Amino acid sequence: MEVRKERIVAYCLGIILLVIGIVSYAAFPERSPEEPIRIILKSAAGNVLLDMKEHSSEAGYGYECVDCHHEVEEPDERPTLCRECHLLDKDESEAEINTEDAFHQICITCHEEDGMAPVDCETCHHMG
Repeated sequence: MEVRKERIVAYCLGIILLVIGIVSYAAFPERSPEEPIRIILKSAAGNVLLDMKEHSSEAGYGYECVDCHHEVEEPDERPTLCRECHLLDKDESEAEINTEDAFHQICITCHEEDGMAPVDCETCHHMG
C-alpha cells in the first residue's frame, strides 16, 4: 500500500472511531446518583467537604436523612437544604439559628457523641 492510501485509511478509521465515540457518549449519558456522594459546604472559615455517602451508607455510619434534614417527613421527599431555612444572617432567617450554628450544632454534637473524629476547626474546614 502506498503511504498516501495508508494515511487516508488511518484518517477514515480515526473519523469513524470519533463519530462512534460521540454517538455513544450522547446516547448513553452517565446517570447522576439519586443522592449526592459528596457536597462542599462553603464557609468563610474554609470550605467543608461532607462525604454524604459515607454518612448515609450502611457500610459507613448508617445515618438516615432525617438525622440531619429534620424537616423530611416522607422517605422519598427531597430534603430541604439547610440554607433554605437557616440563612447566614440570623436577622433575615425564619429559623432560630443561622446556617453556621445549625451545622455546628448537628455536626459537632454528633462527632462528640460518637467519638468519630476530633472536633477542632481544621478537621472539617479546609482553606484553599
